[in-house]
Amino acid sequence: MNFRNGILLVACGIALAACGGQEQAPASAPKPAAAPAAPPAPVAADNSAGKSVYGKTCALCHAAGVAGAPKPGDKEDWAPRIAQGNDVLYKHAIEGYTGPKGLMPPRGGSTSLSDDEVKVAVDFMVAQSR
Repeated sequence: MNFRNGILLVACGIALAACGGQEQAPASAPKPAAAPAAPPAPVAADNSAGKSVYGKTCALCHAAGVAGAPKPGDKEDWAPRIAQGNDVLYKHAIEGYTGPKGLMPPRGGSTSLSDDEVKVAVDFMVAQSR
C-alpha cells in the first residue's frame, strides 16, 4: 500500500467515526419486525335492503310488539331467539311460527317477499337487538 492510499483510508475512517458513532447493521442483516398493526375496528354492514323490508313489512308488527313480535332493540326478548341461530330465525320468518309467546305469519304476511328479502330483514332486526 502506498502512502497516499494509507492517508485516504485514515481520513475515511475519521470521517465515518465523526458521523454520530452509530453502528450500522450490514445491509443483509434482517431488520427487526415491526409490531403488528391493530386490526381494523369492525364496521357495521350496511343493510339498507333489510332496513327497507323491515320498514315496509315487518315494522307493522315488530315495532309495536303485535302478537308477541319481539321489538328490534329489545335485547332481553331477542336473546333466546338469537341463541337459536340464524337458520332457525330464517325458517320461522319464511315458513311462519306459532309459539308460546305468539305467532309469526309466513313472510310476515307479505307473500311477495323472496327468501332473501326475509333473511335481510331478519338480519337487520338481529343486528339492532344484539
